[in-house]
Amino acid sequence: MKDIYQELEWRGLICQATDSDHLQPWLMEGSRTVYCGFDPTADSLHVGSLVPLMYLRRFQQFGHRPIALVGGATGMIGDPSGKSKERNLLSEEALRANVAGMEKQMRAFLDFDGPNAAQLVNNYDWMSEFSFLEFLRVIGKNAPVNVMLAKDSVKNRLETGLSYTEFSYMLLQAYDFVHLFRSFDCRLQIGGSDQWGNVTAGIDLARRMDSVQLYGMTCPLLTKSDGTKMGKTEDGTVWLDPTRTSPYAFYQYWIGVDDGDVGNCLRMLTDLNREEIESLDAARQQNPEEKASQRRLAESLTELVHGKTGLEAARNATKTLFAGGPLAQMDESQLAEISADVPSLELSRAELEAGISLIDALRLSGLVESNSVGRRTIQEGGAYVNNHRESDIKRTLTPADLLGDSMILLRRGKKKYALLRFAS
Repeated sequence: MKDIYQELEWRGLICQATDSDHLQPWLMEGSRTVYCGFDPTADSLHVGSLVPLMYLRRFQQFGHRPIALVGGATGMIGDPSGKSKERNLLSEEALRANVAGMEKQMRAFLDFDGPNAAQLVNNYDWMSEFSFLEFLRVIGKNAPVNVMLAKDSVKNRLETGLSYTEFSYMLLQAYDFVHLFRSFDCRLQIGGSDQWGNVTAGIDLARRMDSVQLYGMTCPLLTKSDGTKMGKTEDGTVWLDPTRTSPYAFYQYWIGVDDGDVGNCLRMLTDLNREEIESLDAARQQNPEEKASQRRLAESLTELVHGKTGLEAARNATKTLFAGGPLAQMDESQLAEISADVPSLELSRAELEAGISLIDALRLSGLVESNSVGRRTIQEGGAYVNNHRESDIKRTLTPADLLGDSMILLRRGKKKYALLRFAS
C-alpha cells in the first residue's frame, strides 16, 4: 500500500491524530475503511465541505474504502461544535431534500463502483430504530458525563447555554462510529479539527461497548492566512450547487484567492501532484502578477465540481467579460452562455423603450445598494454598459444599447457584472 499518512502530512492535512505511531503502519497493512460525516443543514455542500470531501477522495485513491455519512438523524439536532447558540431544528421534509442534494454532489468526488467502492449512508436509517429508553440503556450507560463535559464543544457552550438536545449530539455521532465498525469494519473516522471531541467520543464509546481500538484523524479547517474562514464573499456562501453559485462565480472565487492562501488551497483541495504544486509555488514567487497558481486552482476545482462543461462555460464567460472591448460582435448564443453564469434580471421591452436611467438599472440589478451609490459609482468612473465606461449620471438605457435582440451587460468596477434581459 502507498503511504496515505505521508501524503496527508506534506499536504498539511493532519491536524490531530490518535495513536499516530500505530495509525500510520496500520494504514500501510492493507485496505482500510474510513468514514467522514456531513451535516445536512442545506441542500448543497459549500466550499468548506471541499476539504473533508477531498480527504475521503484521497483515501480512496490510495486504495482504502471511503464511507460518506450524511447526518439525517444528527442533522435534526445540530452540532454544537463551534457554535455560539443553538440552531433552528429542521423538519424531516427539509432534511430529506438536503440529504438528496448532498448525495448527488458527493458522487462527483467519490467512485461508487470498483474494488474499493465508496459507500453512502444516512444515520437516520439506524438511529430512527431506537426508542428513547433503548437509547439510554444501550448507549447512555456507556457515556460518562464527566468525559462529555470535558469536551471543548460542550465546555465552550456551557456559559452561553446548552440544551439537553444539543448535549446528546455527541452521543449520536459517537454511536455512528460504533455502528459503522459493526456493519463495515470501519475503524477510522476523519473530519475537520472542530470535530475532534466528537471523533474521540466515538472511539471511547466503541472501547466501552465493544472493547475495540478505533482511530481518529482531523484536518485543518479551510481558512485564510488571517484566520477567517474561506468560502464567503460579499454575496454570501460559495456553494457547489450551480443554481446557487454559478460555475463562473465559482471559478472567479478561486481566481481571486490571495497569494498567501493559494498554495495551501492547491495542496488541500486539488489532485495536483507535489511536483506541479511546488513548480507553481516557485512561479508565484517570481511572477505573482501572472496568477498561474490561481488559474490552475480555479480550473482544477471548477472541473471537479462542475465538470468539463461547467469549466468551459466559466472560461468563456471570463474571457468575454474581462476582454474589456466592445461586445457588439457577440451572437445570441454566446450571450445566452454568459446569462447562465452571471447574475441577471428580466425586464420588459416596454420599460426599455420608455428609457431606463443607468442609476436605476444599477440599483435594480443589485450592483449598487441605492441610487446615491449608483450616482457616485458613475461619477467615479466605475460604471460600464457593454464594457464601455459611462460617466454621465443622466445616461439612459434604450433599445440602441441592446446586445443581440434582448440583452444589456452592466458592470461595476472590475469584477461585478449583471445582465439585463428584456422580454417582449
